[in-house]
Amino acid sequence: MKKMSMMAAMVAVAFVSACGNTADGVKKDTENAAEATAETADKAAEKTSEAAANTGAAVDAAMQTADVKTALIADTRVDASDINVDTNKDTKTVTIHGTVPTAAMKTLVGEVAVDKAVGFRVVNNLTIRSK
Repeated sequence: MKKMSMMAAMVAVAFVSACGNTADGVKKDTENAAEATAETADKAAEKTSEAAANTGAAVDAAMQTADVKTALIADTRVDASDINVDTNKDTKTVTIHGTVPTAAMKTLVGEVAVDKAVGFRVVNNLTIRSK
């Protein structure tokens, strides 16, 4: 009977000890999961911020293209019928392509583009077509 009581006591100590270890393990697992969740949330917030910045840059570039094209069409001194405007958001560059009838018009188109594309570099790739 004494052996049974001793055995029961040892089992009880082992059980209590095991429960304590399990509780500590659950606590540690919960802490690890919380840290991982926080890290994931931080990364997600960073990616969202980057995406918003890229979208803003793309909208800014599209606005530059529209502003330059509109200014060229509105300027009565410019024949904008064969002029294309492209904008690169990454390099902040507005590039003008196409043909114009004179060197003076090529220069004028470049000046209009520079006035409208504030903060962007303008590349004038227009060619002069002879009549």
